[in-house]
Amino acid sequence: MPEPMRDTALAAAAAHFDGGGFVRDLARRVAIRTESQQAGSGPALHAYLADELVPALAALGFTSSLHPNPEPAFGPFLIARRHEGDDLPTVLMYGHGDVIRGQDKSWTRGAGPWTLQADGDRLYGRGTADNKGQHSINIAALAQVLAVRGHLGFNVTWLVETGEETGSPGLAAFCAAQRAALAADVLIASDGPRLRADAPTVFLGSRGVANFDLSLTLRDGAHHSGNWGGLLANPGTILAHAIASLVDARGRILVDALRPPPIPANVRAALAGLQVGGGPGDPAIDPDWGEPDQTPAERVFAWNTLDVLAYRTGNPDFPVNAIPASAQAHLHMRFVVGTDVAHLRQHVQQHLAAHGFGAITVSEPVVMAATRLDPENAWVRFALASIAHSSGKTPVLLPNLGGSLPNDVFADLLGLPTVWVPHSYPACQQHAPDEHLLAPVAREALVLMTGLFWDLGDEAATLPRLHREGA
Repeated sequence: MPEPMRDTALAAAAAHFDGGGFVRDLARRVAIRTESQQAGSGPALHAYLADELVPALAALGFTSSLHPNPEPAFGPFLIARRHEGDDLPTVLMYGHGDVIRGQDKSWTRGAGPWTLQADGDRLYGRGTADNKGQHSINIAALAQVLAVRGHLGFNVTWLVETGEETGSPGLAAFCAAQRAALAADVLIASDGPRLRADAPTVFLGSRGVANFDLSLTLRDGAHHSGNWGGLLANPGTILAHAIASLVDARGRILVDALRPPPIPANVRAALAGLQVGGGPGDPAIDPDWGEPDQTPAERVFAWNTLDVLAYRTGNPDFPVNAIPASAQAHLHMRFVVGTDVAHLRQHVQQHLAAHGFGAITVSEPVVMAATRLDPENAWVRFALASIAHSSGKTPVLLPNLGGSLPNDVFADLLGLPTVWVPHSYPACQQHAPDEHLLAPVAREALVLMTGLFWDLGDEAATLPRLHREGA
């Protein structure tokens, strides 16, 4: 296609945002209270798919089907397909329609969680950043290409779940059962933040996460410290020292088995020179925290961290002068590809026993796997070049997100290269009151995603294929 038609599509994307079309669509979606963490949310979750997304995608030539969750207590799935040709590549797109609890009484900006309201450059409302705003941008971008060219030049399958904020229950089982319907050549999706608001970003996977508990109970009840202090072992003190044997006072992991392999050269090269933080609302980075001799970018995107998220002994709200009977701590490890997380509990137990803490109980960890696509993958090179063309900026490439997503379902179970293009920014207050989407970021994202889909249609014949219809 001649370049002027591409320019027309990008201009149409900007006009769609400037004319209020995107905001009107997002306002309808924010108003649906899809709080998957709340009991009784099932009808709202179903309505978001059936009454909002199905009609929106039907207008773009998609055929949709709703599916119950293999975990009956959780929300449904949507599969929507637009098929243009057996000889064309197929893109799997993903989003989630559920949001975390609204926390209605804690909002200080906007009009609360369920009414989209602009305040300067900020669009306030629950789900604006995570994830309704992000998948709405991608749907709108597809619409711009179709309006100008009349076709995409590739096939698209949308998968939308309604349980991501409760850990994506049933997603893996559903994708395994629907493997044929979800067969594709690449995943292109949007979630999480850019590195900075002004920096278009691509990431290729996510760090994994493992949550586990340490607990120590020494006796049935507490005993007066005046009578028994110095005679009874204190589980709070013991547990504190046990944790200190796992991670030091500067956050460095001390257990070799919990540390990752050395950072690959191409990952280190991709992270070279990246500045983390420093934006409005970002906390100041502690320069001496974490693995020594690493940059902040390497610490958060290419290394493991072990953090104490909660610790309890006695009654912290109403302390009494008594030796407590027990202590508990909730620990949280973010980890990269190559970490032996399958044996995490065993590694922790063996380490604690070797250091004299064998009485401490280690729970079975709850794990989301780590993923990372090779930065040299052809789909990555395509996405980076397209975004640079549309935005006039060199996009940031993160080998993986510092946080966690169910990307292992797509990368490992479905075997797809995974390219994520986030449309939020780090200070969006995702999961907190006053969640918002930055209007300039959303506008730029709509333009660059329109360009990416346009270029995908133009270059379809040259892009790698994993799957061919009818094969």
